[in-house]
Amino acid sequence: MAEFAHVIIDISHEKVDRPFTYRIPEPLREQVHAGCLVDVPFGKGNRVRSGYVVDLSDQAGYDPSKIKEIAGIHAGSVSAESQLIQVAWWMKERYGSTMNQALKTVLPVKQQIRQVSRRFLRCLLSPEELEEEIQKAVKKGYKARERLLRAMVHTPVLPYDMAVSQLNLSPASIRPLAERGVIAIDTQFTYRNPADGFLAGEKGKEPSIRLNDQQQAAVSQICSEYDAGIRKTYLIHGITGSGKTEIYMELIDHVRSLGKQVILLIPEISLTYQTVMRFCRRFGGQVSFINSRLSAGEKYDQFERARKGEIQIMIGPRSALFTPFKQLGLIIIDEEHEGAYKSELTPRYHARETAQYRAALSQASVVLGSATPSVESYSRAVSGLYGYFRITRRAKANSVLPQIQVVDMRRELKEGNRSVFSRILQQRIQETLKRQEQVMLFLNRRGYSQFLSCRSCGEAIKCPHCDVTLTLHQNQRLVCHYCGYQIPRPGACPVCQSPYLAPFGTGTEKIEAMVRETFPSARVLRMDLDTTSKKGSHDGILAAFGAHEADILIGTQMIVKGHDFPAVTLVGILAADLSLYAPDYRCGERTFQLLTQAAGRAGRDARAGEVMIQTYSPDHYCIQAAAAQDYDGFYEKEMAYRRLLGYPPASALMTLTVSSQEEAMAEKAMGVIHRWMKDATARESASSLQLIGPVNAPIYKLNDIYRKILYMKCKNCAIISGEDCGEMSPYRILIQVRKWLEERWKTVGADGTVALLFDFP
Repeated sequence: MAEFAHVIIDISHEKVDRPFTYRIPEPLREQVHAGCLVDVPFGKGNRVRSGYVVDLSDQAGYDPSKIKEIAGIHAGSVSAESQLIQVAWWMKERYGSTMNQALKTVLPVKQQIRQVSRRFLRCLLSPEELEEEIQKAVKKGYKARERLLRAMVHTPVLPYDMAVSQLNLSPASIRPLAERGVIAIDTQFTYRNPADGFLAGEKGKEPSIRLNDQQQAAVSQICSEYDAGIRKTYLIHGITGSGKTEIYMELIDHVRSLGKQVILLIPEISLTYQTVMRFCRRFGGQVSFINSRLSAGEKYDQFERARKGEIQIMIGPRSALFTPFKQLGLIIIDEEHEGAYKSELTPRYHARETAQYRAALSQASVVLGSATPSVESYSRAVSGLYGYFRITRRAKANSVLPQIQVVDMRRELKEGNRSVFSRILQQRIQETLKRQEQVMLFLNRRGYSQFLSCRSCGEAIKCPHCDVTLTLHQNQRLVCHYCGYQIPRPGACPVCQSPYLAPFGTGTEKIEAMVRETFPSARVLRMDLDTTSKKGSHDGILAAFGAHEADILIGTQMIVKGHDFPAVTLVGILAADLSLYAPDYRCGERTFQLLTQAAGRAGRDARAGEVMIQTYSPDHYCIQAAAAQDYDGFYEKEMAYRRLLGYPPASALMTLTVSSQEEAMAEKAMGVIHRWMKDATARESASSLQLIGPVNAPIYKLNDIYRKILYMKCKNCAIISGEDCGEMSPYRILIQVRKWLEERWKTVGADGTVALLFDFP
């Protein structure tokens, strides 16, 4: 049992780098835990202050005789901050990070941002006194004061900026009136509210939708179990267009009626526009959202509004999970299969697992929704660990799943068609445009050409900071899509000076140019990271397409997730193979999910939809399953491969990554870890644990950082996590090694990190 606690004294400034160490008195050792609010003596006068326990330790770190004792557990209810610190502690333990890294994740706004203020001029005089003051101004020839005072006869309170601009005033003409008590200058602080543009406050504008029997069954069971005090995780597995959002709204309505608050996670910024608009129309000003495009001030204000209970529903990506709600009752994760829910930065947490832990602390339920659930979630659902609801028909009347056709591009090439568009797709686009309906074209690669290569020596131009080729854009610049490095297109090969440089591959920019040339009368929009770099650009593109201001929308995966455009009757998937052969055991699953989600954008209203999947691997089981909209068939084959090869959820997998700017250090550190882990696997209890590697990461050098990877697989999850091995589990050993390495790196002033990533069944 830990003897010392590390305490943050002032959480309002979130000084995560400066905790203070206190001894835990013997009677309190079973009660003190991470996140606990305690009273401690602080400073020279030992004034009792409140603070949050952020960490527990058996070691003092310095002379124990100089350490003060915790005075007691602070009386009162558990605050939102306390709960988030508990979440940080769990993330530290689960994902092998430091406490500081975890705290900076769950407390993302590190300091108060200056509030937005508005000033007003308010008249302090009675009508009679005001008239006397006007006559004084007239007599003395104070024209500016006279204009202001006469305006206040009819409007006693004037916005300061409006008064200055419209009445042609200066501060010098206003100040004397304020000093004499004729007027007051009031300051009103307001919150920045990004939801203002989404009709916030117009509650009731979302049309009432009657749930079908499948939707109602899910809502009724979840609500009845919630009322009975049952809190667990549910998976809503509904085909595209099955009305999962309507289910979410009914669940939110029920939870809010009980005085609880809700977090709704969405994976993409591009989903914010339609999602937030619908929820604002249903729930009015109770809704807010955050995403990476908001300013620091806007993010800070949304968290403050949540902390004060001024909003009840927060929508956003995985960072919204740490909204400081005090009465959290429900967490919804839409499109739960998305890879965006797994953090790529330390701590490498998964929003689904972290949401379940926070829900347990809050006595809340978790609802997962997807048309293509992750293999892990579906396996938990069919085994009974999750509540499970299957929705097999679309919510809108007369709306059915689209007809899907797989186009073999090998045959197209043999028959002389070298275009990126198959002949059948070109024909269908022409027919759709004639009917004045809309088309979506999906290619999961941005830019104009994939790379620029020398036709003399064969060298492709690569990024000097990453192990990837530079992508050619239409503005004749070469850009690294990982670190942002860019240069103008060179006139000659940098290796052999040959002038014969040729672009290879195709991106969304090139598709846009080809579409404009092939269909000159069509109005075209493109949506990818290049066209959505500015704040509000996602909303602008989607709003324009939704208003039928364009006929064809070209884009990367951000256009195929969750959007509902009734006039879209044709979806063309231009290169279904792009993600199929990636160096990741999930590549088949992700391909199936992308294709199924893309296909689901067609025919979402009464008009029939059609989908063209262009591929060079038409017989692959993932593509065949997506074309048939057969999730069960895909799951059966995918799980057979996972069991055979020992991948999650058939086995547990832990990935350890060593990163350093010094390649030699990365090599040496990984060598140390590998030797330690070989000793750990030699123990009888861990004999079934398999080590793979160490190997270079798929992208070995990324932004001048070298990365080495070691994989650990075991069918018994408890062996890796330590449930069967206690402090001598592989995970615990890795934590010790990480601490040991990082301490050594600090002593020599070197730069390096060790990160853990879990894929548990």
